[in-house]
Amino acid sequence: MLDEISKAIQERKENDILPLIEEALDLDFTAKEILNDGMVAGMGVVGERFKKGEVFIPEVMLSAQTMNKGLERLEPLLAKEKVESKGKVLIGTVKDDRHDIGKNIVSIMLKGAGFDIIDLGTNVSTEEFIEKSFEEEPDFVLLSALLTTTMSNMKQTVQELQEEGVEATIMVGGAPVTQEFADSINAEFAENAAETVEKVNDIVGQK
Repeated sequence: MLDEISKAIQERKENDILPLIEEALDLDFTAKEILNDGMVAGMGVVGERFKKGEVFIPEVMLSAQTMNKGLERLEPLLAKEKVESKGKVLIGTVKDDRHDIGKNIVSIMLKGAGFDIIDLGTNVSTEEFIEKSFEEEPDFVLLSALLTTTMSNMKQTVQELQEEGVEATIMVGGAPVTQEFADSINAEFAENAAETVEKVNDIVGQK
């Protein structure tokens, strides 16, 4: 049953995910089992395929939409089961950049992996990142940039977050962002959504 749910995520069968979840619940699988061993497992396979170039952004988006549909059904049940959050993630695309596909995939995958997500959207100013960081006290602040021209805004935001004493782990990503750039601004780096989830989980595990 859980394999079927995983396959529905992998194969982007949005119309199948809710009936499969209901069937699994009728078979007495817990919401946590359905989430972790079905949906998250399936999205993990999608992430690995994306890293290998076997699927592309449109397919990943459809898998993420399928997962999000399932999450909406499971969230009240997860709350009842008192599934403890792994941590809080503040995420947004930096100022002057309105791209959100990558950010949205990361948000859905991290939400599915057990993290609370505060999504600030796109074109987020440095001031808003700082204000929300102190207001929400997240464990992670994730910044996305999809344009080379907005990487300077990413650099400024990271520097000011650090100067203001924000204690969260800061991670950057996006098509033009590289490990070398991340190192130069003293931030963590993830190449894609699947790697973001892996690294965030690793950091939580180390803590």
